[in-house]
Amino acid sequence: MLLPNELEVLVVESQSTMRTQLRTMLASIGIETAHYAVSATAAIKQLREQRYDLILCEYNLGEGQDGQHLLEDLHAHGILPPDTVFVMITAERNNERVTSACELTPNDYILKPLNAETLRVRLLRAFQKRDAFLPAWQLMRLGDPIGAIEYCRIARDENPQYLTDLMRLQAQLHVGIGQLDEAEALHREILGSRSIPWAELGLARILVLKKRHVEAESILVDLLARHDRFIAAYELLARLQEETGRPHEACATLATAAEKSPYRMARLRRLGTLSLAIGNPAGAEAALAEVVSKGKYSAFRDPEDHVRLVQAQLALDKIGDVQETITDLDRSMGRQPKGEVCKAVCNALIHAHKQDRAGAQQALKAAMLAGGTIRELSVELRQDLIKTCFEQDMQEQASELATDLLRSSADERTIETTRAMLDTRGLGQLSRKIEARVQAEVKTLVTTGAEKARAGDFDGAVSEMMSAARKLPGNPHVLFNAALALLRHIEHRGWNDAFATQAHGFIQRAQRLSPANPRLAAITGFMHDLIKRYGIRPEKVLTRVIRSS
Repeated sequence: MLLPNELEVLVVESQSTMRTQLRTMLASIGIETAHYAVSATAAIKQLREQRYDLILCEYNLGEGQDGQHLLEDLHAHGILPPDTVFVMITAERNNERVTSACELTPNDYILKPLNAETLRVRLLRAFQKRDAFLPAWQLMRLGDPIGAIEYCRIARDENPQYLTDLMRLQAQLHVGIGQLDEAEALHREILGSRSIPWAELGLARILVLKKRHVEAESILVDLLARHDRFIAAYELLARLQEETGRPHEACATLATAAEKSPYRMARLRRLGTLSLAIGNPAGAEAALAEVVSKGKYSAFRDPEDHVRLVQAQLALDKIGDVQETITDLDRSMGRQPKGEVCKAVCNALIHAHKQDRAGAQQALKAAMLAGGTIRELSVELRQDLIKTCFEQDMQEQASELATDLLRSSADERTIETTRAMLDTRGLGQLSRKIEARVQAEVKTLVTTGAEKARAGDFDGAVSEMMSAARKLPGNPHVLFNAALALLRHIEHRGWNDAFATQAHGFIQRAQRLSPANPRLAAITGFMHDLIKRYGIRPEKVLTRVIRSS
């Protein structure tokens, strides 16, 4: 068997001798042309410019990001399409590093030394599996998860060797459109034949979404007792513990995961933030210092990490370290809009620590002058900013920030935690007033759009709802109705690629904010019906039929 035709290949390798060896090896198995990147930064630049069928990535890339951190960034920022085969090549045998890398689910992990035949066989296996899933991924990219579910049902009979993986994808698709009962049934069907750790984890994840926390926790505790290096189970357990009001337990669970797999940036960041919240600044400093240190090589470096590190250092009264952290922030990201806001927040925190109210107020006002850039901060940091405003006798500004937070991030957890934050300050009435104001604004915007649609003014309805989505970008109700306005326009005026893409984007954003929302299935079904009605098919792709030798 030969590999697929006309593959677009990217090799990420810092050593010139190894690049030459891989070039020769690839040519010997029929891949004559490949692109090369000598660093993670260069690879990200090339991946943003074109799609690749195959990425061969060395784990150790010299100074800067390693292959694991590159893969983590690609997943976190949606740069790696599901139909791109990612293979890690490494001599790394350290158990913790291997665990961390495999946790990110590359398509394969090949240990050196390797030869051309080993590479050919492993790539062939990866592409055979990829091709079985390709139609589903194409339908997903089109915005038709229901069509992808239908494909999975058919493919299960045609590809019995991938039965459980196809059932797994089908269950994930059901979750994505809010069909939690169907997803739960599939996981229980898989587990009916044998115990599979990822299926147990998937079932627990669905139960958490259904708020059946006791049952979910029982599954996770039992799973970890049998598979104590299953890191994703620790992370879900920590999330469950946090959601059920046990932050200290959540922090301990994350710390255990970090000990077993210490190289995941997102986990270290969460551990640091949670450690701050429970009053463990030393633990927070250790985790966040690691994040800042490792993040300096990332193309997606986040200035918010510096703010969190400053909070931990101030709690430990390490003023000298604080100044070094702010200097690093200013030097590396100070000219970015979000970097400027984070620098102003850091300055406000320093003044507040020194009990310099005038200085803190001035710095907080400077942060607020950034306007919409504040929305780029995490919900938790925005809540901390609100608390600091209250502490510095800036009630009006705190109220403005709280209102903007609930306008731009109106998911259930944000509403609950913001309400709790205000309640603890004796401001429950203010919380209810802000929530009522936002709800009234949402109702007015949605009603205006709906009235235009009922009157047959579908262009006007789209215009109104696009404006509403810009004003309240994190409100699921607005996002659903924006998607509905676009789909109604398609229904009555004909297919529009741009509108379909926008509708798909709004539905995805709503799903992230409200994953168990009952409207998900209905609006996804509406889009599926329109795709079928207009005979829309996934974009044509290069033929990748595996040839017999």
